[in-house]
Amino acid sequence: MASAPEATPLEEAAQAIRAGGPAAALRALGSAGWQRFRSGELGASPVVVALLGIFVFFQTKESVFLSARNLSNLVLQISVTGTIAVGIVLVLLLGEIDLSVGSVMILASALIGDALVTHGWAWYWGILLALAAGTAIGAVQGFWFAVIGVPSFVVTLAGLLGWQGVQQHVLGSTGTINVFDSHISAIANSFLPHVWGWIVAIAAAGLYAASRLLEAARRRRAALPAPPVVVVVVRTALVAAVALVSVAILNGEFENIWVFGTYSSGIPTASVILVGLVVFFAWVTTRTKFGRYVFATGGNAEAARRAGINIATIRIAVFALSGLLASIAGLIQTSRLAAASLAINPGQVTLEAIAAAVIGGTSLFGGRGSVWSALLGALVIGSVANGLDLIGQGPDVKLIVEGLILLAAVTVDAIARRGRAAAGRV
Repeated sequence: MASAPEATPLEEAAQAIRAGGPAAALRALGSAGWQRFRSGELGASPVVVALLGIFVFFQTKESVFLSARNLSNLVLQISVTGTIAVGIVLVLLLGEIDLSVGSVMILASALIGDALVTHGWAWYWGILLALAAGTAIGAVQGFWFAVIGVPSFVVTLAGLLGWQGVQQHVLGSTGTINVFDSHISAIANSFLPHVWGWIVAIAAAGLYAASRLLEAARRRRAALPAPPVVVVVVRTALVAAVALVSVAILNGEFENIWVFGTYSSGIPTASVILVGLVVFFAWVTTRTKFGRYVFATGGNAEAARRAGINIATIRIAVFALSGLLASIAGLIQTSRLAAASLAINPGQVTLEAIAAAVIGGTSLFGGRGSVWSALLGALVIGSVANGLDLIGQGPDVKLIVEGLILLAAVTVDAIARRGRAAAGRV
Protein backbone atom coordinates (compact mmCIF):
# COMPACT_ATOMS: atom_id res chain seq x y z
CA MET A 1 0.00 0.00 0.00
CA ALA A 2 1.45 3.37 -1.02
CA SER A 3 2.31 5.77 1.75
CA ALA A 4 0.83 9.26 1.88
CA PRO A 5 2.99 11.99 0.35
CA GLU A 6 5.13 13.92 2.78
CA ALA A 7 3.74 17.32 3.73
CA THR A 8 5.62 20.34 2.43
CA PRO A 9 6.86 23.08 4.80
CA LEU A 10 4.04 25.34 3.61
CA GLU A 11 1.42 22.67 4.30
CA GLU A 12 2.93 22.13 7.74
CA ALA A 13 2.64 25.87 8.39
CA ALA A 14 -1.01 25.86 7.29
CA GLN A 15 -1.71 22.93 9.60
CA ALA A 16 0.04 24.77 12.42
CA ILE A 17 -2.17 27.84 11.86
CA ARG A 18 -5.27 25.68 12.22
CA ALA A 19 -3.89 23.88 15.25
CA GLY A 20 -2.08 26.54 17.24
CA GLY A 21 -2.42 29.95 15.59
CA PRO A 22 0.16 32.29 14.02
CA ALA A 23 2.85 31.64 16.66
CA ALA A 24 2.80 27.92 15.92
CA ALA A 25 2.90 28.68 12.20
CA LEU A 26 6.02 30.83 12.63
CA ARG A 27 7.71 28.06 14.58
CA ALA A 28 6.75 25.54 11.89
CA LEU A 29 8.09 27.76 9.13
CA GLY A 30 11.31 28.37 11.05
CA SER A 31 11.82 24.67 11.61
CA ALA A 32 11.05 23.89 7.97
CA GLY A 33 13.43 26.60 6.81
CA TRP A 34 16.22 25.22 8.97
CA GLN A 35 15.63 21.72 7.61
CA ARG A 36 15.73 23.03 4.04
CA PHE A 37 18.97 24.87 4.82
CA ARG A 38 20.58 21.74 6.29
CA SER A 39 19.50 19.63 3.31
CA GLY A 40 20.86 22.17 0.80
CA GLU A 41 17.49 23.29 -0.56
CA LEU A 42 18.24 27.01 -0.36
CA GLY A 43 16.48 28.20 -3.50
CA ALA A 44 16.74 31.92 -4.25
CA SER A 45 16.55 32.98 -0.59
CA PRO A 46 20.28 33.83 -0.14
CA VAL A 47 20.27 35.98 -3.29
CA VAL A 48 17.10 37.86 -2.32
CA VAL A 49 18.46 38.53 1.18
CA ALA A 50 21.79 39.68 -0.27
CA LEU A 51 20.03 41.97 -2.75
CA LEU A 52 17.96 43.57 0.00
CA GLY A 53 21.13 44.07 2.04
CA ILE A 54 22.84 45.72 -0.94
CA PHE A 55 19.88 48.07 -1.44
CA VAL A 56 19.80 49.06 2.22
CA PHE A 57 23.56 49.57 2.44
CA PHE A 58 23.89 51.82 -0.60
CA GLN A 59 20.72 53.76 0.22
CA THR A 60 22.20 54.64 3.61
CA LYS A 61 25.44 55.69 1.90
CA GLU A 62 23.84 57.66 -0.94
CA SER A 63 20.20 58.77 -0.79
CA VAL A 64 19.75 58.85 -4.58
CA PHE A 65 20.42 55.11 -4.92
CA LEU A 66 16.69 54.27 -4.89
CA SER A 67 15.66 57.30 -6.92
CA ALA A 68 13.72 56.83 -10.16
CA ARG A 69 16.63 58.19 -12.18
CA ASN A 70 19.17 55.82 -10.68
CA LEU A 71 16.94 52.75 -10.75
CA SER A 72 16.13 53.49 -14.38
CA ASN A 73 19.87 53.62 -15.11
CA LEU A 74 20.37 50.41 -13.14
CA VAL A 75 17.82 48.39 -15.10
CA LEU A 76 19.31 49.68 -18.35
CA GLN A 77 22.80 48.70 -17.19
CA ILE A 78 21.78 45.13 -16.41
CA SER A 79 19.75 44.61 -19.60
CA VAL A 80 22.77 43.43 -21.61
CA THR A 81 24.34 41.29 -18.88
CA GLY A 82 20.97 39.84 -17.88
CA THR A 83 20.05 38.89 -21.44
CA ILE A 84 23.33 37.05 -21.96
CA ALA A 85 23.01 35.46 -18.52
CA VAL A 86 19.70 33.86 -19.53
CA GLY A 87 21.58 31.92 -22.21
CA ILE A 88 24.38 31.12 -19.78
CA VAL A 89 21.85 29.65 -17.34
CA LEU A 90 20.59 27.29 -20.06
CA VAL A 91 24.15 26.17 -20.78
CA LEU A 92 24.97 25.75 -17.09
CA LEU A 93 21.87 23.59 -16.64
CA LEU A 94 23.61 21.18 -19.04
CA GLY A 95 26.71 21.28 -16.82
CA GLU A 96 28.65 23.05 -19.61
CA ILE A 97 30.04 26.55 -20.23
CA ASP A 98 29.93 29.09 -23.06
CA LEU A 99 32.88 31.49 -23.09
CA SER A 100 32.10 32.96 -26.50
CA VAL A 101 28.98 34.98 -25.64
CA GLY A 102 30.83 38.28 -25.22
CA SER A 103 32.41 38.02 -28.66
CA VAL A 104 29.12 36.88 -30.22
CA MET A 105 27.36 39.86 -28.66
CA ILE A 106 29.85 42.35 -30.09
CA LEU A 107 29.91 40.60 -33.48
CA ALA A 108 26.10 40.87 -33.64
CA SER A 109 26.41 44.58 -32.89
CA ALA A 110 29.04 44.93 -35.62
CA LEU A 111 26.83 43.12 -38.15
CA ILE A 112 23.92 45.45 -37.38
CA GLY A 113 26.11 48.51 -37.84
CA ASP A 114 27.69 47.19 -41.04
CA ALA A 115 24.32 46.20 -42.53
CA LEU A 116 22.56 49.49 -41.75
CA VAL A 117 25.35 52.00 -42.30
CA THR A 118 27.78 50.45 -44.77
CA HIS A 119 25.30 48.55 -46.94
CA GLY A 120 22.16 50.63 -46.38
CA TRP A 121 19.92 47.75 -45.29
CA ALA A 122 16.60 48.36 -43.57
CA TRP A 123 16.76 48.16 -39.78
CA TYR A 124 14.71 44.96 -39.57
CA TRP A 125 16.98 43.11 -42.02
CA GLY A 126 20.00 44.17 -39.96
CA ILE A 127 18.37 42.80 -36.81
CA LEU A 128 17.44 39.51 -38.53
CA LEU A 129 21.00 39.15 -39.83
CA ALA A 130 22.45 39.61 -36.34
CA LEU A 131 19.99 37.21 -34.69
CA ALA A 132 20.50 34.57 -37.40
CA ALA A 133 24.29 34.88 -37.13
CA GLY A 134 24.25 34.50 -33.34
CA THR A 135 21.97 31.47 -33.52
CA ALA A 136 24.09 29.83 -36.24
CA ILE A 137 27.30 30.45 -34.30
CA GLY A 138 25.82 28.87 -31.19
CA ALA A 139 24.55 25.87 -33.17
CA VAL A 140 27.95 25.29 -34.82
CA GLN A 141 29.73 25.46 -31.48
CA GLY A 142 27.14 23.14 -29.96
CA PHE A 143 27.64 20.69 -32.84
CA TRP A 144 31.41 20.77 -32.35
CA PHE A 145 30.92 19.91 -28.70
CA ALA A 146 27.98 17.49 -28.86
CA VAL A 147 28.84 15.54 -32.02
CA ILE A 148 32.57 15.89 -32.60
CA GLY A 149 33.31 15.64 -28.88
CA VAL A 150 35.54 18.66 -28.24
CA PRO A 151 34.91 19.98 -24.69
CA SER A 152 32.62 23.01 -24.59
CA PHE A 153 35.25 24.98 -22.67
CA VAL A 154 37.73 24.61 -25.56
CA VAL A 155 35.18 25.16 -28.33
CA THR A 156 33.77 28.34 -26.83
CA LEU A 157 37.21 29.62 -25.80
CA ALA A 158 38.18 29.34 -29.47
CA GLY A 159 34.95 31.20 -30.22
CA LEU A 160 35.85 33.95 -27.76
CA LEU A 161 39.05 34.56 -29.73
CA GLY A 162 37.89 33.78 -33.26
CA TRP A 163 34.63 35.72 -33.34
CA GLN A 164 36.44 38.68 -31.81
CA GLY A 165 38.69 38.64 -34.86
CA VAL A 166 35.67 38.50 -37.21
CA GLN A 167 34.15 41.43 -35.37
CA GLN A 168 37.35 43.46 -35.88
CA HIS A 169 37.29 42.60 -39.58
CA VAL A 170 33.66 43.76 -39.91
CA LEU A 171 34.27 47.05 -38.09
CA GLY A 172 37.40 47.80 -40.09
CA SER A 173 40.30 50.05 -39.22
CA THR A 174 38.23 52.67 -37.39
CA GLY A 175 36.88 50.09 -34.94
CA THR A 176 33.54 51.90 -34.66
CA ILE A 177 30.38 52.28 -36.72
CA ASN A 178 27.90 54.88 -35.48
CA VAL A 179 24.28 53.70 -35.68
CA PHE A 180 21.67 56.45 -35.52
CA ASP A 181 18.62 54.58 -36.79
CA SER A 182 15.56 55.66 -34.78
CA HIS A 183 14.15 52.11 -34.55
CA ILE A 184 17.39 50.75 -33.09
CA SER A 185 17.77 53.73 -30.77
CA ALA A 186 14.27 53.28 -29.35
CA ILE A 187 15.16 49.89 -27.85
CA ALA A 188 17.32 51.34 -25.06
CA ASN A 189 16.17 54.95 -25.11
CA SER A 190 12.41 54.68 -24.82
CA PHE A 191 10.09 54.09 -21.88
CA LEU A 192 6.67 52.57 -21.42
CA PRO A 193 3.87 55.08 -20.89
CA HIS A 194 3.07 55.22 -17.18
CA VAL A 195 -0.33 53.60 -17.56
CA TRP A 196 1.21 50.68 -19.42
CA GLY A 197 3.62 50.20 -16.55
CA TRP A 198 0.69 49.73 -14.18
CA ILE A 199 -1.03 47.38 -16.63
CA VAL A 200 2.10 45.24 -16.95
CA ALA A 201 2.55 45.04 -13.16
CA ILE A 202 -1.09 44.05 -12.55
CA ALA A 203 -1.04 41.54 -15.41
CA ALA A 204 2.18 40.00 -14.08
CA ALA A 205 0.67 39.53 -10.62
CA GLY A 206 -2.49 38.04 -12.10
CA LEU A 207 -0.58 35.62 -14.34
CA TYR A 208 1.59 34.58 -11.40
CA ALA A 209 -1.49 33.88 -9.25
CA ALA A 210 -3.19 31.92 -12.04
CA SER A 211 -0.10 29.82 -12.74
CA ARG A 212 0.41 29.02 -9.03
CA LEU A 213 -3.24 28.06 -8.53
CA LEU A 214 -3.24 25.86 -11.64
CA GLU A 215 -0.01 24.22 -10.53
CA ALA A 216 -1.42 23.53 -7.05
CA ALA A 217 -4.60 22.04 -8.55
CA ARG A 218 -2.57 19.88 -10.92
CA ARG A 219 -0.44 18.57 -8.06
CA ARG A 220 -3.50 17.75 -5.95
CA ARG A 221 -5.04 15.80 -8.84
CA ALA A 222 -1.81 13.82 -9.07
CA ALA A 223 -1.87 13.16 -5.28
CA LEU A 224 1.30 15.21 -4.81
CA PRO A 225 2.00 17.75 -2.02
CA ALA A 226 0.67 21.20 -2.92
CA PRO A 227 0.66 24.52 -1.06
CA PRO A 228 -2.67 25.68 0.45
CA VAL A 229 -4.58 28.46 -1.30
CA VAL A 230 -3.71 30.88 1.51
CA VAL A 231 0.00 30.39 0.77
CA VAL A 232 -0.55 31.10 -2.93
CA VAL A 233 -2.45 34.25 -1.97
CA VAL A 234 0.39 35.43 0.28
CA ARG A 235 3.00 34.75 -2.40
CA THR A 236 0.92 36.56 -5.01
CA ALA A 237 0.52 39.54 -2.66
CA LEU A 238 4.31 39.71 -2.26
CA VAL A 239 4.89 39.50 -6.03
CA ALA A 240 2.23 42.16 -6.64
CA ALA A 241 3.73 44.43 -3.97
CA VAL A 242 7.22 44.21 -5.49
CA ALA A 243 5.89 44.80 -9.02
CA LEU A 244 3.66 47.73 -8.07
CA VAL A 245 6.26 49.45 -5.88
CA SER A 246 8.88 49.07 -8.63
CA VAL A 247 6.53 50.61 -11.20
CA ALA A 248 5.59 53.40 -8.79
CA ILE A 249 9.24 54.29 -8.21
CA LEU A 250 10.16 54.20 -11.91
CA ASN A 251 7.07 56.25 -12.78
CA GLY A 252 8.07 58.86 -10.22
CA GLU A 253 4.97 58.43 -8.07
CA PHE A 254 7.05 59.04 -4.93
CA GLU A 255 8.69 62.17 -6.26
CA ASN A 256 7.41 64.21 -3.31
CA ILE A 257 9.21 61.93 -0.87
CA TRP A 258 12.80 63.11 -0.61
CA VAL A 259 14.38 59.68 -0.35
CA PHE A 260 13.20 58.65 -3.83
CA GLY A 261 14.36 61.76 -5.69
CA THR A 262 12.35 63.71 -8.23
CA TYR A 263 13.09 62.21 -11.64
CA SER A 264 10.26 60.47 -13.52
CA SER A 265 10.66 58.58 -16.79
CA GLY A 266 8.85 55.25 -16.62
CA ILE A 267 9.90 51.67 -17.23
CA PRO A 268 12.74 51.34 -19.80
CA THR A 269 11.77 49.29 -22.85
CA ALA A 270 15.03 47.32 -22.59
CA SER A 271 14.04 46.10 -19.12
CA VAL A 272 10.70 44.88 -20.48
CA ILE A 273 12.59 42.89 -23.13
CA LEU A 274 14.82 41.35 -20.44
CA VAL A 275 11.96 40.40 -18.13
CA GLY A 276 10.00 39.05 -21.09
CA LEU A 277 12.92 36.80 -22.06
CA VAL A 278 13.28 35.62 -18.46
CA VAL A 279 9.57 34.79 -18.18
CA PHE A 280 9.53 33.01 -21.54
CA PHE A 281 12.57 30.85 -20.88
CA ALA A 282 11.43 30.16 -17.31
CA TRP A 283 8.25 28.76 -18.87
CA VAL A 284 10.27 26.79 -21.44
CA THR A 285 12.51 25.19 -18.82
CA THR A 286 9.75 24.32 -16.34
CA ARG A 287 6.66 23.67 -18.47
CA THR A 288 7.87 22.02 -21.69
CA LYS A 289 9.34 18.68 -22.66
CA PHE A 290 12.43 20.45 -23.99
CA GLY A 291 13.02 22.03 -20.57
CA ARG A 292 12.70 18.68 -18.81
CA TYR A 293 15.19 17.20 -21.26
CA VAL A 294 17.65 20.02 -20.52
CA PHE A 295 17.50 19.33 -16.78
CA ALA A 296 17.74 15.58 -17.35
CA THR A 297 20.77 15.94 -19.62
CA GLY A 298 22.51 18.24 -17.15
CA GLY A 299 21.68 16.02 -14.18
CA ASN A 300 22.92 12.76 -15.73
CA ALA A 301 23.63 12.70 -19.45
CA GLU A 302 24.08 8.92 -19.63
CA ALA A 303 20.80 8.26 -17.82
CA ALA A 304 19.08 10.74 -20.13
CA ARG A 305 20.49 8.98 -23.20
CA ARG A 306 19.30 5.60 -21.93
CA ALA A 307 15.87 7.10 -21.34
CA GLY A 308 15.66 7.89 -25.06
CA ILE A 309 16.62 11.59 -25.02
CA ASN A 310 18.70 12.75 -27.97
CA ILE A 311 21.27 14.55 -25.85
CA ALA A 312 23.24 15.79 -28.89
CA THR A 313 20.17 17.61 -30.23
CA ILE A 314 19.43 19.11 -26.79
CA ARG A 315 23.00 20.36 -26.44
CA ILE A 316 23.08 21.88 -29.93
CA ALA A 317 19.72 23.59 -29.31
CA VAL A 318 20.86 25.05 -25.98
CA PHE A 319 24.07 26.47 -27.44
CA ALA A 320 22.06 27.89 -30.36
CA LEU A 321 19.77 29.63 -27.86
CA SER A 322 22.80 30.96 -26.01
CA GLY A 323 24.07 32.48 -29.27
CA LEU A 324 20.63 33.93 -30.04
CA LEU A 325 20.40 35.60 -26.63
CA ALA A 326 23.94 36.98 -26.98
CA SER A 327 22.93 38.55 -30.31
CA ILE A 328 19.83 40.10 -28.70
CA ALA A 329 22.15 41.58 -26.09
CA GLY A 330 24.27 42.92 -28.96
CA LEU A 331 21.18 44.66 -30.33
CA ILE A 332 20.47 46.26 -26.95
CA GLN A 333 24.12 47.31 -26.62
CA THR A 334 24.08 48.91 -30.07
CA SER A 335 21.00 50.88 -29.07
CA ARG A 336 22.56 52.03 -25.80
CA LEU A 337 25.81 53.22 -27.40
CA ALA A 338 24.32 54.31 -30.75
CA ALA A 339 27.31 52.48 -32.19
CA ALA A 340 29.08 49.18 -32.71
CA SER A 341 32.51 49.46 -31.18
CA LEU A 342 35.69 47.57 -30.37
CA ALA A 343 35.91 49.47 -27.08
CA ILE A 344 33.88 46.79 -25.27
CA ASN A 345 35.90 43.98 -23.68
CA PRO A 346 34.24 40.66 -24.69
CA GLY A 347 36.03 38.76 -21.95
CA GLN A 348 34.65 40.99 -19.23
CA VAL A 349 31.15 40.81 -20.72
CA THR A 350 31.34 37.02 -20.74
CA LEU A 351 32.63 36.70 -17.20
CA GLU A 352 30.05 39.12 -15.80
CA ALA A 353 27.24 37.13 -17.47
CA ILE A 354 28.60 33.85 -16.07
CA ALA A 355 28.98 35.48 -12.65
CA ALA A 356 25.37 36.74 -12.81
CA ALA A 357 24.05 33.25 -13.55
CA VAL A 358 26.08 31.64 -10.76
CA ILE A 359 25.44 34.40 -8.20
CA GLY A 360 21.73 34.08 -8.96
CA GLY A 361 21.77 30.46 -7.83
CA THR A 362 22.37 28.28 -10.91
CA SER A 363 24.67 25.38 -10.08
CA LEU A 364 27.98 24.99 -11.90
CA PHE A 365 27.52 21.22 -11.65
CA GLY A 366 24.49 21.09 -13.95
CA GLY A 367 20.88 20.02 -13.53
CA ARG A 368 19.91 22.62 -10.90
CA GLY A 369 18.93 26.23 -11.27
CA SER A 370 16.34 28.63 -12.63
CA VAL A 371 16.27 31.17 -15.44
CA TRP A 372 15.16 33.71 -12.82
CA SER A 373 18.68 33.44 -11.39
CA ALA A 374 19.92 35.36 -14.44
CA LEU A 375 17.77 38.34 -13.46
CA LEU A 376 18.62 38.11 -9.75
CA GLY A 377 22.35 37.73 -10.40
CA ALA A 378 22.38 40.60 -12.87
CA LEU A 379 20.60 42.76 -10.29
CA VAL A 380 23.21 41.88 -7.67
CA ILE A 381 26.17 42.67 -9.94
CA GLY A 382 24.52 45.77 -11.39
CA SER A 383 23.47 47.10 -7.97
CA VAL A 384 26.95 46.66 -6.53
CA ALA A 385 28.61 48.35 -9.53
CA ASN A 386 26.05 51.15 -9.54
CA GLY A 387 26.29 51.73 -5.80
CA LEU A 388 30.08 51.77 -5.81
CA ASP A 389 30.02 54.33 -8.63
CA LEU A 390 27.69 56.55 -6.60
CA ILE A 391 29.97 56.52 -3.56
CA GLY A 392 33.04 57.25 -5.69
CA GLN A 393 34.82 53.89 -5.78
CA GLY A 394 37.00 53.01 -8.75
CA PRO A 395 36.86 50.02 -11.12
CA ASP A 396 39.50 48.22 -9.04
CA VAL A 397 37.17 48.07 -6.03
CA LYS A 398 34.25 46.96 -8.21
CA LEU A 399 36.23 44.05 -9.64
CA ILE A 400 37.39 42.96 -6.19
CA VAL A 401 33.86 43.09 -4.76
CA GLU A 402 32.38 41.23 -7.76
CA GLY A 403 35.05 38.54 -7.37
CA LEU A 404 34.27 38.11 -3.67
CA ILE A 405 30.53 37.90 -4.36
CA LEU A 406 31.11 35.26 -7.03
CA LEU A 407 33.32 33.25 -4.70
CA ALA A 408 30.68 33.45 -1.97
CA ALA A 409 27.97 32.28 -4.39
CA VAL A 410 30.00 29.29 -5.57
CA THR A 411 30.83 28.44 -1.96
CA VAL A 412 27.14 28.46 -1.05
CA ASP A 413 26.45 26.24 -4.06
CA ALA A 414 29.16 23.78 -2.99
CA ILE A 415 27.86 23.67 0.59
CA ALA A 416 24.30 23.21 -0.63
CA ARG A 417 25.39 20.37 -2.91
CA ARG A 418 27.11 18.70 0.04
CA GLY A 419 23.94 19.10 2.10
CA ARG A 420 21.80 17.57 -0.64
CA ALA A 421 24.25 14.66 -0.90
CA ALA A 422 24.02 14.07 2.83
CA ALA A 423 20.23 14.15 2.60
CA GLY A 424 20.28 11.78 -0.38
CA ARG A 425 18.81 14.36 -2.80
CA VAL A 426 21.59 14.63 -5.40
